[in-house]
Amino acid sequence: MLQLPEQTAFYKGKVRDVYTIADKYLVMVVSNRISAFDVVLPRPIPYKGQVLNTIAAKFLDATKDIVPNWKISAPLPNVTIGLMCETYPVEMVIRGNLTGHAWRTYKSGKRELCGVKLPEGMKENDFFDEPIITPTTKAHEGHDEDISREDIIAKGLVTEAEYEQLENYTRRLFERGRQMARERRLILVDTKYEFGRIGDTIHLIDEIHTPDSSRYFYADEYDERQAKGLPQKQLSKEFVREWLMENGFQGKEGQTVPEMTDEVVSMISERYIELYEQVTGNKFVRDDVKEDEWNDRLNAAIAALQ
Repeated sequence: MLQLPEQTAFYKGKVRDVYTIADKYLVMVVSNRISAFDVVLPRPIPYKGQVLNTIAAKFLDATKDIVPNWKISAPLPNVTIGLMCETYPVEMVIRGNLTGHAWRTYKSGKRELCGVKLPEGMKENDFFDEPIITPTTKAHEGHDEDISREDIIAKGLVTEAEYEQLENYTRRLFERGRQMARERRLILVDTKYEFGRIGDTIHLIDEIHTPDSSRYFYADEYDERQAKGLPQKQLSKEFVREWLMENGFQGKEGQTVPEMTDEVVSMISERYIELYEQVTGNKFVRDDVKEDEWNDRLNAAIAALQ
């Protein structure tokens, strides 16, 4: 844990450390910790923090014409400094395809998710006619819970007018993300957005369009795989969950995290770097900042806020 100038609070999340500065700004340090099934795995993944932070910074910059966002600067490969916002207690999940949790719900026979009607006759990974928004509550611990638009408004979590604006921003951000993915011959399948406000102004917060918060398919192979009923080749953190499940771990009581050998840690790190290069189109440059320089750059960026 750091002690930063004018620090007024500190929060340690599963994979990020968040420092509040002068009750106005946040310093988000994206660590190399990795979680799955709501469990932090025992070994960090080299460069994972840099991968996630750099992708998020790219997409925050590329969408600030749609909605203001919290980012002020990214002075280090794994650090973003931004505005402190009052966070909305819901996450806006948007899905372009019947995948993951939506598919599991559909496969069980249900035809409604978060108050959204699901059409008959769909196969796993099919496109929806229009992307659907399936919000969740925002849990600090444990699992987020599905919730409908109607319940969000009825419970007073978000006012109707604000919620309509959140939906509007969510659809526009997703369309921008899909457009940028198409340029990389990818399909942005689903993702989530978090929002907060400063006064009456809504801001996009947290990370966006990273492999930890989003799922991508390879566009070139999509039609053929779908026609043959094959699984889609995807870019996301799903490969980590799959490795854990293959080794008997799904986060359930009594289960033990499998041994993370040097080989496994290296494999996960290389996959994250591959994700970065595929999603951004940029060559990944390992930024090994020495501790003294890291501290100097961070302190200089905080001083520049005043």
